[in-house]
Amino acid sequence: MLSDAILQACIQATGSPVERSQPVSGGSINAAYRLETSKGHFFLKVNDAPQAGAMMAADAYGLQLLRQAGPLSIPEVIRQGTVDGQSYLLLAFIEEGKATAAFWQAFGEGLARLHQHTADTFGLDRDNFIGSLPQRNQRHANWADFYREERLRPQVRMATQQNLLWPGAEAQFSRLYERLPDLCPQEPPALTHGDLWSGNFLTAADGSPVLIDPAVSYAHREMDLGMSLLFGGFSPAFYEAYEQAYPTAPGFRERAGLYQLYYLLVHVNLFGRSYTGSVQEIVNRWAR
Repeated sequence: MLSDAILQACIQATGSPVERSQPVSGGSINAAYRLETSKGHFFLKVNDAPQAGAMMAADAYGLQLLRQAGPLSIPEVIRQGTVDGQSYLLLAFIEEGKATAAFWQAFGEGLARLHQHTADTFGLDRDNFIGSLPQRNQRHANWADFYREERLRPQVRMATQQNLLWPGAEAQFSRLYERLPDLCPQEPPALTHGDLWSGNFLTAADGSPVLIDPAVSYAHREMDLGMSLLFGGFSPAFYEAYEQAYPTAPGFRERAGLYQLYYLLVHVNLFGRSYTGSVQEIVNRWAR
């Protein structure tokens, strides 16, 4: 049940009394609600965990950054804050529709345009989160250094401390780190969603694609594409439209596992050894 303090904060943010609040699906981390007011409907996330405020702030920043980039629809951030020990994020509510062939084409083209937003370095001006885990974004001049130091090493260290990897894993990862500069094509940093699986996009009522729950950074654009392939849920038309708008370097499908490695390590650290075998398979292939 929503506290009076949270409801009052939402009333102040929207300028309208909340006529009805209804729990909705909001993922496994936060409680989520649909708020109905005379000025429209809003989506509210609430969490009282110690790091919830930082997570909500990172979510809001990522949504705003993607929204400013422009090619895909992003929920408007209304307000983010903490009251009485509860952190919240208030967004415009997205009424959902059904995906069509036009949806997938627009999604692929839109992601391609998003990835053409670039920066001088890989990283971001702040750290954020991947799921509930911290995600470092210190800036680096080249992709291999960024991927090694800000993505793989922290997750490998965490998994090792929890005894979730296999004997000799650290030595294998060290060999992989040495090979990274030769394995990934050289490209400029791209603004990426950062956690692009099927649970993090919606189909709006007008049929347009909407991105939610980002873990943004300026990274290699193949990170988003690799993650989209990991658990499925994307139409072949999505990839066809992307390739027509912004072709990937030859061999992307063969090296997709290199990018999926990060997300699988995250799953190891969040959910345990059921994902360790997938991590080991990728490392065995590339750490020669």
